[in-house]
Amino acid sequence: MNRQHQDLAKGRWRHLNFMEQMANIGSEVERFINWRIKNNEIFAQKAFERALELFDLTIDQPLNFYRLKEISRARESVAELYEEKDMSEYSITAWKKYFSHFSYAARRNR
Repeated sequence: MNRQHQDLAKGRWRHLNFMEQMANIGSEVERFINWRIKNNEIFAQKAFERALELFDLTIDQPLNFYRLKEISRARESVAELYEEKDMSEYSITAWKKYFSHFSYAARRNR
């Protein structure tokens, strides 16, 4: 896979705390969902790939070892969501709610 976030992959990602990382992942997941709703599969796929890349950068960090199970399961679940042809309103709402907590915490910690 071609890296979309070159500067983050070079090390800038590790300077973000866990809440900021998950909030950024959530932004990409939300972009993916919004493009899927708009029936633009090309942009939906690109946002999905960026989300997976950010998940992988987060998983690769040794400081996130104790969160590895949650991060890995979230990545797996987002991949399952990508495979769904018709996303349910419940799935969409649940993912937005899940990531909104990280966004709130990241903003609050600034």
